[in-house]
Amino acid sequence: MNATLGSGPDPQPPHARGETAVPDAVPDAVPVRQRLAELRGPAVAPHPMDARALAALAANPGCERRALLDGAGVNKAVLAQALGSPAAYGQSQFAFMRGNAFEARVKSDGGSELLRLLGAPDPAAARTPDVSAAGPEGRTARTALALREATAEKAWTLLDHPMLALEVAGTPAYLEPDAVVVHPDGRWTVIEIKSFPMLDGSADPAKVGAAARQAAVYVLALERVAEQVPGAEVGHGVLLVCPKDFSNLPTGSMVDVRKQRSVTLRQLRRMRGVAELASALPPGTTFDPSCAPSELVAAVEAVGAAYAPECLSACELAFHCRGRAREAGAVETLGRGVRGELGGLTTVEAVLDAAEGRTGDPCDPTVAALRRAAALRAEALRGAGV
Repeated sequence: MNATLGSGPDPQPPHARGETAVPDAVPDAVPVRQRLAELRGPAVAPHPMDARALAALAANPGCERRALLDGAGVNKAVLAQALGSPAAYGQSQFAFMRGNAFEARVKSDGGSELLRLLGAPDPAAARTPDVSAAGPEGRTARTALALREATAEKAWTLLDHPMLALEVAGTPAYLEPDAVVVHPDGRWTVIEIKSFPMLDGSADPAKVGAAARQAAVYVLALERVAEQVPGAEVGHGVLLVCPKDFSNLPTGSMVDVRKQRSVTLRQLRRMRGVAELASALPPGTTFDPSCAPSELVAAVEAVGAAYAPECLSACELAFHCRGRAREAGAVETLGRGVRGELGGLTTVEAVLDAAEGRTGDPCDPTVAALRRAAALRAEALRGAGV
């Protein structure tokens, strides 16, 4: 799955957008694109944002650092390497090749197997329009046209790797689902193909949850197109296709993504615009990996971050952010749950001082709980002879 950032077409006019719309881009878009190009570096091409990265971004909307870097098209893996904090994050080459091979098998014979899993009576008779075009803008427009034609003809139609557009923090992102099927009744279904196995009809819940969050992004993007197509409806049930048991035979399961869609939409709306974040940076700030490490550190630290242990499995800059959080003694390194329980105590040192009675208001419930926990710990250690 890939995507490209740019100023792609909007499948619907601004006045017609429903609840799926996220904040519009700023009117003066050309200077914004120039500013984002300056942040990447003069010779650095924009890094594509796919649905997996967008879902991870929506899961941590308070991280302005990731919102700006993703919106500007900065390659965070290269940036982390230049900072000296490379992250062991991403899909292995073996898993990537295995996934491509399984997808090719599933889509052989014109996608007949996918249509059969969705209940098509005659998969061989289904339409498979070509949605290729020049550039992401052209592919997005071609996909919207193919969806409109398929809905009007009321025929089973399979779109292989269509291109969809979605605005993220005021910046357009282009997303490419594995496939989209149009039913004769006008319903559109997203198909997500994964290479992890489905054993006895069930798969790893963590992997299924990640796939559902990723598919929810496609559903949001499809809804923007469906609002302009009479009779169209985007299904909130996504077909997840995986290998059956220990074979390479495909099997499917419908996954309800309504919850993930609502959460993703709410989180995307909470994000500050990329243009606003970029304008707040000091003049001359750049994330060009060819710069000196000290300059890159200063540039990265100029943007606020919201580190949490979950970032280690979702962001290439997680090791850098974790190191900075540990140096500052931030309680975020202990997890979001602990951070929420500690209220105004933002550092480990402040927590220890409050627990040992050096600082803090005894009437504060958090301080009182910490002192009670410290007293119980001391009592347990004395009882153990420590």
